[in-house]
Amino acid sequence: MAYLLQGRLPINQDLLLMQKGTMMRKVRSKSWKKLRFFRLQDDGMTVWHARQAGGRAKPSFSISDVDTVREGHESELLRNLAEEFPLEQGFTIVFHGRRSNLDLVANSVQEAQTWMQGLQLLVGFVTNMDQQERLDQWLSDWFQRGDKNQDGRMSFGEVQRLLHLMNVEMDQEYAFQLFQTADTSQSGTLEGEEFVEFYKSLTQRPEVQELFEKFSSDGQKLTLLEFVDFLQEEQKEGERASDLALELIDRYEPSESGKLRHVLSMDGFLGYLCSKDGDIFNPTCHPLYQDMTQPLNHYYINSSHNTYLVGDQLCGQSSVEGYIRALKRGCRCVEVDIWDGPSGEPIVYHGHTLTSRIPFKDVVAAIGQYAFQTSDYPVILSLENHCSWEQQEIIVRHLTEILGDQLLTTALDGQPPTQLPSPEDLRGKILVKGKKLMLEEEEEEPEAELEAEQEARLDLEAQLESEPQDLSPRSEDKKKKPKAILCPALSALVVYLKAVTFYSFTHSREHYHFYETSSFSETKAKSLIKEAGDEFVQHNAWQLSRVYPSGLRTDSSNYNPQEFWNAGCQMVAMNMQTAGLEMDLCDGLFRQNAGCGYVLKPDFLRDAQSSFHPERPISPFKAQTLIIQVISGQQLPKVDNTKEQSIVDPLVRVEIFGVRPDTTRQETSYVENNGEAVQTGQRRRTWSEARSLTYGDLSRLLIHSVSSPVKC
Repeated sequence: MAYLLQGRLPINQDLLLMQKGTMMRKVRSKSWKKLRFFRLQDDGMTVWHARQAGGRAKPSFSISDVDTVREGHESELLRNLAEEFPLEQGFTIVFHGRRSNLDLVANSVQEAQTWMQGLQLLVGFVTNMDQQERLDQWLSDWFQRGDKNQDGRMSFGEVQRLLHLMNVEMDQEYAFQLFQTADTSQSGTLEGEEFVEFYKSLTQRPEVQELFEKFSSDGQKLTLLEFVDFLQEEQKEGERASDLALELIDRYEPSESGKLRHVLSMDGFLGYLCSKDGDIFNPTCHPLYQDMTQPLNHYYINSSHNTYLVGDQLCGQSSVEGYIRALKRGCRCVEVDIWDGPSGEPIVYHGHTLTSRIPFKDVVAAIGQYAFQTSDYPVILSLENHCSWEQQEIIVRHLTEILGDQLLTTALDGQPPTQLPSPEDLRGKILVKGKKLMLEEEEEEPEAELEAEQEARLDLEAQLESEPQDLSPRSEDKKKKPKAILCPALSALVVYLKAVTFYSFTHSREHYHFYETSSFSETKAKSLIKEAGDEFVQHNAWQLSRVYPSGLRTDSSNYNPQEFWNAGCQMVAMNMQTAGLEMDLCDGLFRQNAGCGYVLKPDFLRDAQSSFHPERPISPFKAQTLIIQVISGQQLPKVDNTKEQSIVDPLVRVEIFGVRPDTTRQETSYVENNGEAVQTGQRRRTWSEARSLTYGDLSRLLIHSVSSPVKC
């Protein structure tokens, strides 16, 4: 099976040494450091490890899972062990998604360089793979997992085990029949291309063949005109279908003669359907397609809550990795809770809890390095400042010295602004959101009685509305400490995003300015939407709002962000370390517009005179029907916590999220004991065109697989 990819890999000394294997120290913490033998498999695409050379090995990771490789000095953990291990001998493997990083320490600088350079070469190779190469790699990964004795061939017993790993339960006699048909060498085992043919016979889908034959005149191929008909009728590609058909045939037809004749075989057709080009996501929404010159308050902003946490809110780990991951996935508003630290250095952690602590300067350095790797649109630092005057000055020094020109310190044109600047105006800039000392013109506006009333209500309001910090108070913190005075130098760094306490919509209209922003707990925001949703919409049309999860979500769970987007709330902060439906929704919204982290709100949510009420929407538009046909499902991952021999029966659930009348779901039936299939059919749902604007087009449609109870 190794030949599928190995023939295309460059001959490289680093890769040859990696295939011989290396003893390295795997590091999980200051106390957990164990020697392991790591070896790149012959396929060049998977790394296995064992306790010692020649020992029983098991898979460690696939190259396709690797996002990047970092040097030792970039790892928090390895930096903390610098006295024990030279940083030059360490490196970190960073994976896609939420998988924890893998920190390794080699026995020499040369060995570390060999693995770093070799892994980077392989990651680059995988990134540039075409569709066929990705399928080859996927099959190679499964072959490696099924080939239990690692002899490069698979017996029927190993095939049966592999079918369970792939979540497929099949009649043993039928499975043996497919096995014998694929075993053209009659060796009693499957090798290389024989395994590929076995997989093809295993995954044949009559419903896909039926769709193919519907447009193919001979049932063998799609001519250019037939493929254009398919793209227009089924894929709704419109006028661009002719040009697109030529591109897709050239991209997915495996036969060179087919490409020359401009025809698409069944294999090419299936390759197209399973590719990104066959994605339901509207391709016109992939690039930067929205107007980016409107004020900041006219956009939804990808936002994170307690960004430093990579676990729960009480005992979880604080790490700069939280900022790196959030920024790399397009987050544009990160939160920093800053407290007085030892030796005069401010620290970041969830105050009065058992969460670990990290230096503020390390957080700033990570933000400066990763702020604009994914998007060059502005990043907002939401500062929760709990520091003394002296350490506030240290905060200012780190921000200005580390971020340099990236940090916005003055108004763009040097003149008092009349509205918030646009994302386009602020490209490449980092903005500070926080408390600000009152300006002279602001002091003259409130009447004396109102000022006194505000002062009296301040402590109570702070308890109700500020982000909760006293979740698990320690005895030494129970004594009331004097309120810290805001340092003028730190106040001066807040240019456009002054944090203010919310009292009422009337008070905000009469006494606040467009550059002032309020934060709302999810409970408070839900209450306001229910009681005065139209006023909340109007408020968010001219002023920024930030919503954050309830303090009761100590497990770092998330709320449904759609509720707050419906009211036009811009910064709906998520616990990005926690996967689930809620983060799927967030990722879905911000996937569009080049993933830049800013999505323009619908026009009726940008109108300060809007009468739209998210709880009681009224639409003059005729209802429309959305029809989605679920054809088939393949290569569905198995649920992580299921046993090897168990079979889960997946189904597809289609959900629409928006205002309440639009929110609905439909799901397919499931096929008993077949993890590779779902029952097909159409699901219909009618909704209002006007209300659909609250969630946009199909880019906001979430389709995900779920499972019935495990059958063992």
